[in-house]
Amino acid sequence: MNNLFDTDDNDFKPLADLVRPVSLDEYFGQRKIVGDNTSIRNMILNDNISSMIFWGPPGVGKTTLAKIIASTTNSDFYELSAVTSGINDIKEIMEISKFNKSNGKRTILFVDEIHRFNKAQQDAFLPFVENGSIILIGATTENPSFSCNSALLSRAKVYVLETLSEEDIISILKKAAQKVYSKLEIDDEVYKAIASFSKGDARGALNILEVLANNTLESKVVIQDLEKVLGKKTFLYDKNGEEHYNLISALHKSMRNSDPDAAIYYTARMLEAGEDPLYIVRRLIRFASEDIGMANTNALVQAVSTLEAVKLLGMPECNVNITQLVVYLSVSPKSNALYMAYENAKTDAIKTANLSVPLHLRNAVTSLHKEIGNGKGYKYAHDYKEKITNMECLPSSLKGKKYYIPTDSGNEKNVKATLLRIEEIKKKLN
Repeated sequence: MNNLFDTDDNDFKPLADLVRPVSLDEYFGQRKIVGDNTSIRNMILNDNISSMIFWGPPGVGKTTLAKIIASTTNSDFYELSAVTSGINDIKEIMEISKFNKSNGKRTILFVDEIHRFNKAQQDAFLPFVENGSIILIGATTENPSFSCNSALLSRAKVYVLETLSEEDIISILKKAAQKVYSKLEIDDEVYKAIASFSKGDARGALNILEVLANNTLESKVVIQDLEKVLGKKTFLYDKNGEEHYNLISALHKSMRNSDPDAAIYYTARMLEAGEDPLYIVRRLIRFASEDIGMANTNALVQAVSTLEAVKLLGMPECNVNITQLVVYLSVSPKSNALYMAYENAKTDAIKTANLSVPLHLRNAVTSLHKEIGNGKGYKYAHDYKEKITNMECLPSSLKGKKYYIPTDSGNEKNVKATLLRIEEIKKKLN
């Protein structure tokens, strides 16, 4: 195999370590956290670090940010992984921190995956954080409110790191390639495909680039090379482009037409191309009310439950949850009555925005309100046998207007019958 990239003594280090940023200026993403005039940037520049916890998904820069802090502040820096370390490791560093403190030196302890330490292990940090012997920086992919004990949380500021954008990932990849694989020519579509496939995980993206570069036999890397490395067809998919909207439209219309097979196909097209599953489910939640509504009120319940399942599992495990919902919505009875009701009401609401609420529906909060007639003539439904009155609730110029026109589809036929019964009761009260 040809050696098409630069070599040095760092060849045995993973690419993600070779190109890890060493300063804030080299750090990509998380501008809300480390941008100009942010608290962390100011703390680093002023060498005034306090205990903190970084919470975010894998590969978004938690460890990198901790190491930047270590390299730019005047402190001894120690690193533990909660996966491989135990209570004895913690005690050893605590002893070092006491010695450092007695000699006027600060100790920063970075604990990766701190959520994996149990309560007793986390409690071991508390006295040393409290007396200033150590500055604790924890990193976790789990919600600290549940994975870290409250005493520790009260002594550390939690910073939420967000998933990196595809633009950030592409910038990271290009910088890495320029530094380590400068003899390779890599097509832009390869960078774009890796960024889409990695779903905001910079480490994962760099790992793919490393495997790709180490397995290429040519001086130019094209999309077919990436497909060979990934072992699957690489979909070029612009989440903000035309195909994005074409596919979600096709999914929506397939479900509306009660075609679960087509709906599953378009769902798979989006998920395998790297679409955010939460985006798909949010569209399905809208569909549950827009195209099904009162015909099957359980559709909205199912959709919201799927949203929670997707948040809990993530990809790829959640693909079957989304498929279940897509099939359920596809075979449900359909009604757009709620959608039409709102659209028609919206038209009137815009045209009649100057209409006052009828006096009998207003609250009489003050004596002046009572004098002008607020609440006069209001009929309290619970005082009536059927819990229904013949009181008009719309402004007089819209009296008798109907916005919601139920269909005979699914459960909505029962809603239609209920509304007819309510009308009959109102007529008898006139």
